[in-house]
Amino acid sequence: MSPSTTLSPFTGTYSIDPVHSSVGFAVRHMGVSTFRGSFAQLDGSLAVMDDGALKLTGTAEARSISIVSPIEFHNHVLGEDFFDVERHPAIVFESDPAHPSDDGTITVEGRLTIRNVTHPLLATGTWSAPVEDPYGNQRAAIELTATVDRRDYGMTWNASLPKGGDALGTDVTLTVHLELVGD
Repeated sequence: MSPSTTLSPFTGTYSIDPVHSSVGFAVRHMGVSTFRGSFAQLDGSLAVMDDGALKLTGTAEARSISIVSPIEFHNHVLGEDFFDVERHPAIVFESDPAHPSDDGTITVEGRLTIRNVTHPLLATGTWSAPVEDPYGNQRAAIELTATVDRRDYGMTWNASLPKGGDALGTDVTLTVHLELVGD
């Protein structure tokens, strides 16, 4: 079956369960390790279109970043060199219609906005069909991964290492784990 005629395992609309969902990022640090962080405040939804396609929208509050200590580092990341939360408090994603594959995979294209700069984003991952939870709610999941160049969003800060190279990588891997609750 072609994607436009495949029946979707999802029906209706779903909200992101912020307690059981996460949005994380990872970037090379000092050329020797990977620094990881996440955002705690998430909001969004998944709507099923008439043709069974899924449309995902979501926001992450940049101020809810997991970096809290030391305070100087926290302030630097939330400041103008990176997220600039005073002027741009939210990170926003809106997908184009996406069709879940019968094999449990999904490719989602859309637009990611950070610091009021929007670029296309291609994310790939998996989905889990809805199941009924002990309280009568329908729950489903989507897990996605994508890579962006942070410089495309105005995050150009870096420092040179003494023997060459940069202190901070430019490619940032985004990981999104969404547990969705049927409305």
